[in-house]
Amino acid sequence: MPFTLPDFDLDAFVRSTLAEDLGEAGDITSAAVIPADAMFAGVMASRDAIAVAGLPLAEAFFRALDPEVEIETLVEEGAKVAAGTDLMRLKGRARALLTAERSALNTAQHLTGIATLTRTYVDRIAGTGATLLDTRKTIPGLRVLEKYATRMGGATNHRMGLWDAAMIKDNHVAVAGGVGEAVRRARAAGIASIIVEVDRIDQIEPAIAAGATHLLLDNMDPATLRGAVTLVGGRVPTEASGGVRLETIRAIAETGVTYISVGRLTQSAPAADIGLDFKAA
Repeated sequence: MPFTLPDFDLDAFVRSTLAEDLGEAGDITSAAVIPADAMFAGVMASRDAIAVAGLPLAEAFFRALDPEVEIETLVEEGAKVAAGTDLMRLKGRARALLTAERSALNTAQHLTGIATLTRTYVDRIAGTGATLLDTRKTIPGLRVLEKYATRMGGATNHRMGLWDAAMIKDNHVAVAGGVGEAVRRARAAGIASIIVEVDRIDQIEPAIAAGATHLLLDNMDPATLRGAVTLVGGRVPTEASGGVRLETIRAIAETGVTYISVGRLTQSAPAADIGLDFKAA
């Protein structure tokens, strides 16, 4: 079955990415050095322990330039694999594969890096009952792909954009004149899902009373979070956010919050070390 993602045009992504790399002149190196009829076989392999994401996109780049390429994907998306694991074997026209190589690798390395970092955070809070969320802190134009990668790492997507839930933050509150007033306006607008950021305990009751459906507890230490969770008493889901790091997330999860959102999953994930080694077919 072809790889698809909601609201993502894979063919357009592949075309624009290749066009950026090829420019007007095309791959002048491969055209000059590689005979037109040369065939190559290659293996894409991980040089680190990773959680895999993006192999179907890598495949799409190779197929775009060589529709007859033979590709065998060796691992599933989201799989945790050891360093040295072969991920994909391919055989096809050498010029096409070499031309597509960088675009395919860049995409797989970036998405796998996000999935791998995400999996590290998910593993750290295992057994606590808390769910890891991503954020909207994504590279413009790549949100659908990056949020796909966090899912492959075991996280749950938060809002996909500004359209799918209200999130009332401190600046909204300041302009509206208070937490309760901001929530009331969102309710009056007919918005069903209303997430409210609170950074003080005394904002919790006004937010819930006005109709908040989810509380984002911003930049609170574990002791404060524990008190906030007790005060909320399960009336709405709670989310810890702000400055969460791998070394602090376990203590945050153990406070009883429903969710923990981490911007660095997409902001700070290093690219995975994935290589593609070719050999004459």
